[in-house]
Amino acid sequence: MNTISKKLRLLFSAIVALLFSATIASAQNTAARIQNVVLVHGAFVDGSGWKGVYDILTKKGYNVTIAQIPLSSLQDDAAVVKKALDRQNGPAVLVGHSWGGTVITEVSAHPKVASLVYVTAFQPDNGEPTTKWIATAPALPENGILPPDKDGLVYYDRDKFHAGFAADLPPAQALFMADAQKPIAAASFATPVTAAEWHHKPTFGIVPTADKSINPVILRNMFQRSGTKVTEIKGASHAVFVSHPKEVANVIIAASR
Repeated sequence: MNTISKKLRLLFSAIVALLFSATIASAQNTAARIQNVVLVHGAFVDGSGWKGVYDILTKKGYNVTIAQIPLSSLQDDAAVVKKALDRQNGPAVLVGHSWGGTVITEVSAHPKVASLVYVTAFQPDNGEPTTKWIATAPALPENGILPPDKDGLVYYDRDKFHAGFAADLPPAQALFMADAQKPIAAASFATPVTAAEWHHKPTFGIVPTADKSINPVILRNMFQRSGTKVTEIKGASHAVFVSHPKEVANVIIAASR
């Protein structure tokens, strides 16, 4: 009886030690990773599209900030993101979608930027405007980016929004996004980047293979030039951050380690 009791005590002690070790290891892993994430939307949308990614990351203990950029100029957009970075309590993963890639490139020298994630996003170098890369591959037939209006604002064709921007979302959701879209100042695309730091910081990229708004050829060429670690998401649209939040969040988590 005493022998059985002793064995049970030893077993209990071993289980407690194992659980304690696992808890310490988990705490150390959490402490070792970058805890802060700043998400930057692109043209024609706002920060609400990050909701799925936000939910996943916050449940895993990340501090997530969504920068609502005005889309009025590269300088204005960059200023908003810089303020968001200033508010972080330590290093951050900076994430941009589409036009947001140009914006995060412009602020990538900020001392709190530890790594960069380009979600089907532009990645210019110093002295390059976004238009340089737009011109490197033909626009796909589904692309609905319209010419600037009389006020110099660019909208996305409502009738093409589903096929061109969000083909892997339900039509009703894509229509809502089209009707809620936020235009971008056309001059933004022609403004050169001045402070690209993707040369010197860990950089990750996502290529949705069915993107009709940015030709995947452009994305692959940019990411190959920069040595970006690439994840391709088969069949995903330009709205990959909405339609595939788990896959996008996984790349951000990888960038935090």
